Amino acid sequence: DVQLQASGGGLVQAGGSLRLSCATSGFIFDHYVIGWLRQVPGKEREGVSCIIPSEDMKYYAEFTEGRFTVSSDNAKSTVYLQMNRLKPQDTAVYYCAAGRFCSSSWDGMDYWGKGTQVTVSN
Repeated sequence: DVQLQASGGGLVQAGGSLRLSCATSGFIFDHYVIGWLRQVPGKEREGVSCIIPSEDMKYYAEFTEGRFTVSSDNAKSTVYLQMNRLKPQDTAVYYCAAGRFCSSSWDGMDYWGKGTQVTVSN
């Protein structure tokens, strides 16, 4: 079975950092792209970042403003999202997903994991 498990969320003060992890299993890791998306209750889910592990290509939503860095450990089939200079508006549930392609519409994701809550306080 395809599994993705996001972890590493928590409560942090504005300006702080968190590192999210997405552990995957059940599929050939370097045949897929891995996306990070987030959702606030009552709002649509929005894309954060996408990585193509086989090519080490990375994409970021504009709002990350150089604060977030996505990386992968292909040997561990794990993707990370380092988030620095966090802002209260970054508060959301963060999900990782595996899919066929990265795109600005974020419609290439096929498999989803449970999210991890990130809360940034003032």
